[in-house]
Amino acid sequence: MEKVKISTDFIKLDALLKFSGMAGTGGDAKTAVQSGLVYVNGEVCTQRGKKIRPGDIVKCGGAEITVEA
Repeated sequence: MEKVKISTDFIKLDALLKFSGMAGTGGDAKTAVQSGLVYVNGEVCTQRGKKIRPGDIVKCGGAEITVEA
């Protein structure tokens, strides 16, 4: 499991996917989220603007990251 540090209170899901390298582009992130391929804390998330906060776990395509402050 990879850890990603953020310096703000939250990061939007699509931005996190790009920032972490789980998605190559914003379009890739949008497609993955809308297709139901992204899980946040074990549940499918189809909201690309969902606020991801420290402690959240995001999974996509076999990769898993934990967000830290």
